[in-house]
Amino acid sequence: MKRIYKYMAVAGALLAGMSMTSCEDYLDKEPSSDVSADLAFKNFKNAQGYVEEIYNCIPNMTQCGWCPEFNYGDDLIQNPQADGHINHQVDLGNFWAWATVAEFWFSNTAANPTTDDAHSHHFYGHAWYCIAKCNKGIAELEAPGHVFNGSDEEKNLLLGQLYFFRGWWHFGMMEFFGGIPYIDEVLDPGSTPTNIRLSYKECAEKAAADFQKAADLLPVNWDNTTVGKNSGDNSLRINKVTALSYLGKNYLWAASPLMQHGAQKGGSRTYDYDKDLAGKAAAALGEVLELVQTGACQYKLNDFDFKDVAAHEKADGVDYSYSELWLTSGRGGLQPGGPEAIMRGPSKGWSFTYYRWGMTFVLNDISDGCDNIGHSPTANYVKNYGMANGLPLDDPESGFDPERPYKDRDPRFYHDIVYDGMEYIKAKPQEAHAKYKYAGLATGGSMRNVTNASRTGYFLNKFVSHMANQYDGGSYMSGAALPHSYCPYMRLADVYLMYAEATAAVNGASGKSSNCSLTSIDALNVLRDRVGAGHVSDKFTGNAYMDEVRRERAVELAFEGFRFHDLQRWLLLTEPEYASKTSQEFIRIDGADESFYEENDPREARVAEFREEVIITRDYDTKHYWFPVLRDDVYIVDGFEQNPGW
Repeated sequence: MKRIYKYMAVAGALLAGMSMTSCEDYLDKEPSSDVSADLAFKNFKNAQGYVEEIYNCIPNMTQCGWCPEFNYGDDLIQNPQADGHINHQVDLGNFWAWATVAEFWFSNTAANPTTDDAHSHHFYGHAWYCIAKCNKGIAELEAPGHVFNGSDEEKNLLLGQLYFFRGWWHFGMMEFFGGIPYIDEVLDPGSTPTNIRLSYKECAEKAAADFQKAADLLPVNWDNTTVGKNSGDNSLRINKVTALSYLGKNYLWAASPLMQHGAQKGGSRTYDYDKDLAGKAAAALGEVLELVQTGACQYKLNDFDFKDVAAHEKADGVDYSYSELWLTSGRGGLQPGGPEAIMRGPSKGWSFTYYRWGMTFVLNDISDGCDNIGHSPTANYVKNYGMANGLPLDDPESGFDPERPYKDRDPRFYHDIVYDGMEYIKAKPQEAHAKYKYAGLATGGSMRNVTNASRTGYFLNKFVSHMANQYDGGSYMSGAALPHSYCPYMRLADVYLMYAEATAAVNGASGKSSNCSLTSIDALNVLRDRVGAGHVSDKFTGNAYMDEVRRERAVELAFEGFRFHDLQRWLLLTEPEYASKTSQEFIRIDGADESFYEENDPREARVAEFREEVIITRDYDTKHYWFPVLRDDVYIVDGFEQNPGW
C-alpha cells in the first residue's frame, strides 16, 4: 500500500499548510470560517469549516455517474450494452473493475473534495484523504496545551464528528476489502510506515472505538444544543443516533458468518454468528430504537399512505412519504430522506439534475427514449416480495397463485415493481408509444426488448415512479421541474432490521437487548405494520426465522445497495440459489386483448406457464467474497498480502 501511505502522508502535510478556502458552503458554513490553517482549530466556526469538507466528500450514490451503479448483488441485471458497467463486470467475476468504472460510487476515479459536482465524489478516491483530515483534526484538538477558544460543547461536537468519520471511511473500505491498515494517527512523510494490515475483527474493534467515542461526544439532536441552533442543515449532521447506528452495524458485520469463519463455499455456516459481537450490536441498535420508541429523538418512519401507491401519490396530510426517502418532486429541490434518514451527505448545486439522464432512463422510462444502459429487477429477487398476509410465496399457506401472480402481494411490491399489465402511462400517449400504455412485460411483450427494455419481466418503480415519462408530467421531456434523488446510507428501517438480526443471532425470534423493549420479531413487525403487511408468523423458528429476517431485509432495503454485502457476509454469495439471475416468463390469458386492462385491475389478471429462466449464472469462487486491493496499494510494509486469489 505504498500509494495509501504516500497519499495519507502527503495529505497530512497539505492539510497542515493549506488554506481553508477550499471549504465551500457544503452544509451551511459561514464564509468567515475561511481562514489559514494555523487558526483552523482555535474556535468552533473555523474548525467546523474544516470538517465541512469531509461531508462534501460523501458520494451521492444515485448521482455520482450518468448511469447510477450501486446494486451489484443478485437483485438487478443490466442490458447487454452495459457490459462495461460494474453490475455486469461483477457478474463476470471481474472485481478489478471496481477501481476504474466511473459510474460506480465506490470507485477510485474522480475525487475533488472542494466541488459540489456529484460526478467528482467517489468513495475510495476520497477515503484516505478524509481519514487524514480526521487524524489531523483530532491530533490538533487533543494536543497537550492546545488552546481552543470555545465551549466544551463546541469542542465535543467537533471531535465527535471527526471520530465518527474516521470510523465511517474505514468501515466503508472494510466492506469491500476485509481487514485493512487502520490509520488512526497523523503519518510523517519522512518516516518508515509501520501500519500493518489488520484482521477484519481487529479493524472492527478500532472502528467500534471511534463510533463509541463519537456517540459519547455528540448530542442526539443538534437543534437542542447552543451552537446547533445557529447551524443550518442539522438533519445532515452526524449525531449520537448516527454514531450508535453505525456502531451497531459495525458489530453486526463483524459478528457475521464470513467474518467469523472466513470465505468458503457450501453455505453450511450461514447461520453461525459470533454471539458476543451480535450482542454488542444489539445493545447499540437497541439504544437507538428505545430513543425512537419513547419519542426521545427526532427520527421516525416515513408514512406508507398513498392515494396511488404505484404512482407514489401520497395521501392528503402526509408530510414525508415512503417514496420521499429517495425522491422528492415539487418541493423546491428539497433533499429526499425525511425523518427516517439517519445518514446522508449534502446534495446541492446542479448535481441532482443528472436525474433525467441517470435515474429515469436507466431504471424505467422507455417512453421517454430510454438509453440502452438499463437495469431490470431479477425474477429471483422479486420472489422475496411475499404475500400481503406476511408469508413468503413458497409457503403452502401463503395463498400465492401462479395463475394470478400479482394478486395480494406485499404492499411494497406495488410500490417498488412495475409488473405486467400495470397502467404504465396514465395519460393518452402518442401512437408510437400506445403499446406502452399497459406494461407489456409478458414473454414477447412490448417492453421485453433485451436491448433497451426489460430483460426480466419487471421494471424498477422504487426510486423513479413510472409517472416519470413525457406524458404524465414527471419527466424532463414533459417540461416538469427536475426531481431530486438521493439514497440514504442509513435509515431507521435499517436499524430495526439490524436489531432484529442481531438479537435473533443471540436468542432467536424472542431475543432482545436489555436496553430495548422490542424483541427481534417485534422489530420486524414494526416495519410490516408501517406498510400494512401481515406479521411474521410464529411458526418460523430457528434458522427458518432467520430466513424471514433476511427476506424482510431484502424487501425493505431492496435496490438500495445493500444486497451484495449481505450475501457476502452471510456466506451465501457463492451458493447456487443466489448465483443465478433469472427472468420471469409467462403468457397472458386475460390480458391477451389489452382492452382487458381498461376495465380490470391488472393484479387480477390470469397468466399461464409462469416460470423462471436463467439469464446468467455467476461463477464465483471463495476469492469473490472480497474485492482485490489496488496493486499499487499492497506494499505498505513487507509481507502485506493481497486478498486471496487476486
